[in-house]
Amino acid sequence: MSETILFVDDEAAIRDAVQQWLQLSGFEVRLCSSADECLKSVSRELPGVVISDVRMPGTDGLTLLERLQQIDRDLPVIMVTGHGDVPMAVQAMRQGAYDFIEKPFTPERLLDSLRRALEKRRLVQENRQLREQAALKDQIESRLLGVSRPMETLRRQIMALAGTPVNVLIRGDTGSGKELVARCLHDFGPRADKPFVALNCAAIPEQLFETELFGHESGAFTGAQGKRIGKLEHANGGSLFLDEIESMPLAQQVKLLRVLQEQQLERLGSNQSIKVDLRVIAATKPDLLEEARAGRFREDLVYRLNVAELRLPPLRERREDIPLLFEHYALLASEKFGREAAPLSASELARLLAHDWPGNVRELANAAERHVLGLDRAELPIEPAGNGLFERMEAYEAQCIRQALGQCKGDIKAVMELLGLPRRTLNEKMQRHGLSRGDYLGED
Repeated sequence: MSETILFVDDEAAIRDAVQQWLQLSGFEVRLCSSADECLKSVSRELPGVVISDVRMPGTDGLTLLERLQQIDRDLPVIMVTGHGDVPMAVQAMRQGAYDFIEKPFTPERLLDSLRRALEKRRLVQENRQLREQAALKDQIESRLLGVSRPMETLRRQIMALAGTPVNVLIRGDTGSGKELVARCLHDFGPRADKPFVALNCAAIPEQLFETELFGHESGAFTGAQGKRIGKLEHANGGSLFLDEIESMPLAQQVKLLRVLQEQQLERLGSNQSIKVDLRVIAATKPDLLEEARAGRFREDLVYRLNVAELRLPPLRERREDIPLLFEHYALLASEKFGREAAPLSASELARLLAHDWPGNVRELANAAERHVLGLDRAELPIEPAGNGLFERMEAYEAQCIRQALGQCKGDIKAVMELLGLPRRTLNEKMQRHGLSRGDYLGED
């Protein structure tokens, strides 16, 4: 965003002269003839500086300064004063003005003050952005738990896409958390204060699909009593999450495609077009292009939905996240049932780590609840015959090394110290388990 100078003065000749000086120096300038006009152009996000005369009819410069500080205390305000107003300008400095310039002033004097003020503004906004990014990172890490490399990648991708208006397709197995990812895309973006509307396409009978999506007018069909707002219209301004999108009937796929192309819809039984502004986040387990080749899905709709794609890793591909996730869901279950969970034994943890988790996080959450209820001794996941003690110990060892590599960001010396292993032994174990430090190196 380019830097903007707001110059406030009630004298047109002075405004024009200052505008010429600043534009010749490469600045973007907005002229305001009054304090009230200036206030309409200022927000906390303004990437620039305000320069204002002190004496103006109506709202004067000191009052303007006070109101600007209420909007953003860190916004630099340079006051321009007449010779007799210097004591007033000193008072303005005490109240938070960045600088004051006495009339008549030279372009060099103004530019010197302005460049210093802009540098201060840049630093303030950079620090704010860093703090906001750190806060968002903490928030998403608390919602999408995991220390594994795939989860770090997924969180980074979500934050990169959340602020964009593009439609997103989420690919993932059953129980892998597709709706949670969709909610993160919505909650960390500019539509966060607008509706998030979720619809499971597999749960709606085909004959009800059109009215569920588009709504209907009273009397549109037998039994249609009263007007109904459909999911598409309800999501206007926000996000529509279509889970199991592969189950949507072909007839409705055509109509959805038209809505995405034209940004408008018609309720069933109506000829009136309704404008809609929404972001579609779809989720699927199968490959939609393969579904299209098989004639079960429209290829043109695939490309409308899949502007960007997120792949959710199954739990078996991020085993190092299992202990953290199990602990999280056990804590939730403890609060839900009012019972304290017994700590996992080494053998129980090994069984959890060795299990393939076909139901993914949903299955793990269920196992944590059983554990809290005291049912886990008999019901923790048991592996097929042949997955004996050696295999389970190997799985547990690999998980420990993965977790250490992730925690230490691939720093081998730190991993050696954390696990108490000599370099040669660690290298042999990493090679045996197919682990590479390069997959865990910290991001710059």
